[in-house]
This record gives sequence, structure tokens and C-alpha cells, in this order.
Amino acid sequence: MNKKTILVTGGAGFIGSHVVRRLVTRYPDYTIVNLDKLTYAGNLENISDIENKPNYKFVKGDIVDADFIQELFSREKLTDVIHLAAESHVDRSISNPLEFIRTNILGTVNLLNAAKFSWNCRLGTESSDTESPRRNLFYHISTDEVYGSLGPSGLFTENSPYDPHSPYSASKASSDHLVRAYADTFGLPAVISNCSNNYGPFQFPEKLIPLALNNIRQNKPIPIYGKGENIRDWLFVEDHTLAIDLIFHKGKRSETYNIGGHNEWKNIDLILLLCGIMDRHLKRTAGTSEKLITYVTDRSGHDLRYAIDSSKIDRELGWKPSVKFEEGLEKTVRWYLDNESWLSNITTGNYKMYYEKQYANR
Repeated sequence: MNKKTILVTGGAGFIGSHVVRRLVTRYPDYTIVNLDKLTYAGNLENISDIENKPNYKFVKGDIVDADFIQELFSREKLTDVIHLAAESHVDRSISNPLEFIRTNILGTVNLLNAAKFSWNCRLGTESSDTESPRRNLFYHISTDEVYGSLGPSGLFTENSPYDPHSPYSASKASSDHLVRAYADTFGLPAVISNCSNNYGPFQFPEKLIPLALNNIRQNKPIPIYGKGENIRDWLFVEDHTLAIDLIFHKGKRSETYNIGGHNEWKNIDLILLLCGIMDRHLKRTAGTSEKLITYVTDRSGHDLRYAIDSSKIDRELGWKPSVKFEEGLEKTVRWYLDNESWLSNITTGNYKMYYEKQYANR
């Protein structure tokens, strides 16, 4: 496993930046190539602490550009891919589905084609041989939203049928199917994981927890869809990053692993908990922040409940979530309050200038 050159796509985003940091710091014999288009959700400040490490390289580029991707594989002699780059916000997928189709489907196909060509995959040569030593791996990271919506009971397993309900989840379901098709047809060594809702430091403040946290901080309304009855399983991002590390190094080819936090919360209960934590940290009277809660019209295709059975990754790789939600939420709140300059740069748009300052002349 030494002397690997791993392409991490979307490594300036929320989850990607945590993955890049872990790989760079824990595996000095690896070269980590971070590819990011630096759209609105890509922020190089997320990984400013490792940007000068000798085994780290940043490349600005778009996975939708097939020629660029093939040239990158050839130039960097990439041995592996950890694919996180994606348009991921459901609301944005409703207003602009085509952008999700381009990035999440076409972009994934471009990466698959480049990997197939560069790793000299042949029709059906490796897909069934999951136990032999491997030189390469295409690791595709996906979402539990591909499975659709659960009722009041039950859990998503790796065998749950796909039933996506939004353009975002449909695009991710398509990319999952394509990865499996390339593994079956061309023998591409591949693995997939589907995770529940992530939270933690460096999350772009359009998602529920950082949005609510920032609004509380500024005494702005906290929008809650419908009655806040929708249930999500919450996974602390550092637990997810550990799972990705384990799957990359020990996961079996052509397998799928579900990664869940074992933390199911109704949206309204989550926000009430967050309000209490924020009131305490901001030294406000208990109950102050709850008054900011504002119920808004529910979005179309809003799945009622997600919950993941992650017993397979526990059984096969020894992973289970270590951070309880209350503990993780406390850590998250403290990080955002201690890093107000990061949050300010996001909300003002100044973070977009970081690339020009740090990389333009390299």
C-alpha cells in the first residue's frame, strides 16, 4: 500500500477536507492530490493547515471536463480515487437539476473512464476476484438518500432497493449504478459507501445545523420545513472520515458499506437542542433562541425518515460511531463560535479569494 498517489475529488468541501487532512497526516508515504472545482461549497481555508505538506498537492479543475481528467490521471500517475465531488444540496437540485446531472453523473463517468483506461482494466477481468491483492481502487462515496424514505420503523441496509425522490438523490443513485456497472463490465476495482447526514466543523452554512447556528448567532429566523417532523440519522464527520479510511484500506472490492450515526432526531428536536446549547454558550436566557424558530412551507419530495443499519461495516471492518449526537453538537458549536472569521469569510464571500492569494502564482 506504500507509494500510492490518491486522487480525492471534492477535497476542499466539507467531508472532503476532513478526508484529505486525515490521509495527508496519517500516511506520509502517500501522495494526496486534491481536485476541486472550487464552486460555492469549495473552500481552501478548510485545509489551510496542510497546504504546505510535502505529500499534498491541490489541483483546481472540473470533473465534467473529460480531457482534463484523463490528462490528470496520466500526469499524476494516480493509483486510486476517493470520489466525493458532488452537488449535494437538495434545494439547489430542485431549482437547477441539470447542474446535478452534469457533475454527479457525467463527472463520475469521466472519472470511471479515466480510471478504466489508466489502470488497464479489461472486460470482466477483476470484478469477481475480490480477495486478491489490489493495486488500484475507485472508492465512490454516496448518500442514504438514494434509498428513498422510511416509515416510522426499519433501517436502510446495503440491500435496500433504490427509490430516490429528488433530483439530487436520483443523480447520486445513477452514479452508484454506474460505478457498479464499470466494476461488473470492465473489472474496475471499486467500492461504494452510503452515509447518513454528516455534521461538524467546516460545513457550509446552507445545511441545517450550521445554518441554524449562524442564524441564532445573528438573531435571525431559523427556518424549519413543515412541522419539523422529518427524521434524520446524524453522523459526526470525523467518525465518517475514519470509516472512509477503513473502507479504503480494508473494504472488499465490489461491496457496498452503509455508514450511519445511530442518532435519529426529528428536525425540530434537533433545533431545540441546538437552541439550548447556543443560549448557554452565548450567555442568553434559556429559551431565547427558540423564539427564532419559523415554520416554512415544506419542500417537494421531502423524505420523512432516513435511518441506516451499519452492522455490516461493524462486523467486517470493526467500525462503529464513537461520538454521541449531544457530544458532537457541542463540539460543532464550539468550533463555529471559535472560528467566527471562517464563518464571516463564508457569509461575505471573501473565502473565494483564498485560492488567488495562495495558489495563483504557484
